[in-house]
Amino acid sequence: MKVIKIDDYKNHKVLDYDVIKKILSGEKGLYEILMRRNNQKLYRVIRSYINDEDLIKDVMQDTYIKAYEKLYQYNQKAAFSTWLIRIGINEALHELRSKRHKIISHPNAELNKANIIDLKNMNPEKAIVQQEAKWVLEKVISSLPEKYRVIYMLREIENMKIKDIGDCLDLSVSNVKVRIHRSKQMLKDKLYELSQKPNVFEFGFSKCDALVNIVMQRL
Repeated sequence: MKVIKIDDYKNHKVLDYDVIKKILSGEKGLYEILMRRNNQKLYRVIRSYINDEDLIKDVMQDTYIKAYEKLYQYNQKAAFSTWLIRIGINEALHELRSKRHKIISHPNAELNKANIIDLKNMNPEKAIVQQEAKWVLEKVISSLPEKYRVIYMLREIENMKIKDIGDCLDLSVSNVKVRIHRSKQMLKDKLYELSQKPNVFEFGFSKCDALVNIVMQRL
């Protein structure tokens, strides 16, 4: 019998369905493989609906638990990641309906702390510029209406196939294409609008804080 190792998730040596069969046969520890393969994608999808890091983690946990409990129902009609995302979206929407959490409207500079650039390993000026650009882009993406934001996230950030996106969101291929086009156009318009503001290149807020911290560390 073929032995599956936890580290196999790194290079996808084992297909999801083969991992699932092992889990269903009693090797529940292998569920970690499926989680690690899908953590980033699931996070970004749920982040498209909810603007609270602690709540996102809770919804991700609920999603994984529900998926585990229903794992025997997975029938390979869609990719496991697609099946999982559909559960995640339903959990996120349920959370929004039950607790009336606000959908992202005015995100702040705390976006995606896990991906903050390590300033120590970069030229200070370059690090500041990249951090600021990253924050601006995240802010603009987060300001898109929900139905366009999640489409953009799945297609442009996660590079999912259009058909898979349609399966996740219960949309036709043509509707997915339309929303992708509109989301890109809206993003361009918002970035252009932002560039026209007189204070767009002011040296303040995060730029100022970052530079002050760098200088003080070097004194």
